[in-house]
Amino acid sequence: MVDVERFRILLLVERDRKLALLPALRRDIASVNAARQDSNVDDEHDPEGVTIAFELSQASALLEQSRQGLAQVEAALARIDAGSYGSCEVCGEEIAEGRLEARPWTPYCIRHSAGPAGTTARTSA
Repeated sequence: MVDVERFRILLLVERDRKLALLPALRRDIASVNAARQDSNVDDEHDPEGVTIAFELSQASALLEQSRQGLAQVEAALARIDAGSYGSCEVCGEEIAEGRLEARPWTPYCIRHSAGPAGTTARTSA
């Protein structure tokens, strides 16, 4: 049987980490947007290297990844509250504790780690 309270603590710490990261990513995006508006540089042909568009794209992708990660953590906390944490959502078997230690938010056992319809269920961040 999985020590649910131990994993609740891990998930709460991860949730707090992600909640702190989201505003920082939003500030990065706002900063890049401000730089883009204040600049008359030809972004596509800037010989200085990384373009503003690339920075904006990268920050936006990190923000979305963090939002998805936060949603996974919140869903795991809801499963704890519902009493279903640690059981695979596909087969109902117990998820190995080692897998939960690596990914405490996962709703799938290792056998079903690709998710119910073969889509990738793995997300980091």
